[in-house]
Amino acid sequence: MTILSDPHVRDYSLTGADTARARESGLAGADWYQSDVPRKLMKELMQRRDGPALRDTAIWFALLAGSAWGGVALWGSWWAVPFWLVYGLMYGSACDSRWHECGHGTAFRTGWMNDVVYQIASFMVVRNPVSWRWSHARHHTDTIIVGRDPEIACMRPPNLLRLFLAYAGVLDMIDSVKVLVRNAGGHLTDSEKDYIPESEWPKAIFAARVHMAIYALTVLAMFGLAVAGEGWASLIPLLLIGGPRIYGCWHMLMTGLIQHCGLAENVTDHRLNSRTVYMNPVSRWIYWNMNYHVEHHMFPMVPYHALPRLHDAIRHDLPPANRSILDAYREAIPAVLRQAKDLDYAFRKPLPDTARPYQDRPVAG
Repeated sequence: MTILSDPHVRDYSLTGADTARARESGLAGADWYQSDVPRKLMKELMQRRDGPALRDTAIWFALLAGSAWGGVALWGSWWAVPFWLVYGLMYGSACDSRWHECGHGTAFRTGWMNDVVYQIASFMVVRNPVSWRWSHARHHTDTIIVGRDPEIACMRPPNLLRLFLAYAGVLDMIDSVKVLVRNAGGHLTDSEKDYIPESEWPKAIFAARVHMAIYALTVLAMFGLAVAGEGWASLIPLLLIGGPRIYGCWHMLMTGLIQHCGLAENVTDHRLNSRTVYMNPVSRWIYWNMNYHVEHHMFPMVPYHALPRLHDAIRHDLPPANRSILDAYREAIPAVLRQAKDLDYAFRKPLPDTARPYQDRPVAG
């Protein structure tokens, strides 16, 4: 099924023709559809707690420390490989969900805990912690609105080769480092200046310089070990810092690309542009329940640990969730392939009889 819109070549920049179209049509900063949730229940769901995030963060840090120790201690042996694989997954994938939830300020009740984990995770995922905080706020205000949302992963027409290569992590890493280098040099693009308040520009530049300084020290450590005759062991600093963002990001991309790909642009109902997917417990822990993505976008102030309860409360008003990650890809891949030929195509799930109709456009008045 298609969602009709004026056919045109998309301009995904935040300063082009589609930006003006979004404002003129009322899509920019629109009122979005929300399922009804009893006030008392919503108050309970939005309650922030330190306990769940402290537990999950302690496990995360323990896995990072233990796998790093094993990888270094067993260097030169095949027994080191499983440790590096675990370390890569914890560094290159689990960091994304921690960055995300702590950026929302909902993971912990205590504010400084959110800030500390956010800064660490931002470095791991190679994102400027200042600019991405504002970028993600815009993503939630104008989700998949062309010309407004800076975080649209599946643009139209889709670059199929790039999407396929994304799972290797190299291209995304190169792009992310280029942004940090540019920011560290004191430069912000017009798009970045569009969503970052001017008062925050110096902070974004400083944060990028701190990140680049750490990477420079990592390279110096590698060089020092090489000069000292450590041979292949000179790669250890790279395997500990930066490198896992390449070889360990596969889970982040596997789960992240099905959040919105193949679904609608320029609508004001998250049921049309976001996808909820049932996942196994391990993936849910790594992903911090962001598989409940429709629910998260509808109510972004509900902490990750309460999203399963929120899902149960509103599932009668949502399209059926995908049964698994594989099922989500069976839905998304054909849709993306069709979008390569038909820019206006979007997969549209049927709603249950208990749901209210889709809200395709801004509500007048």
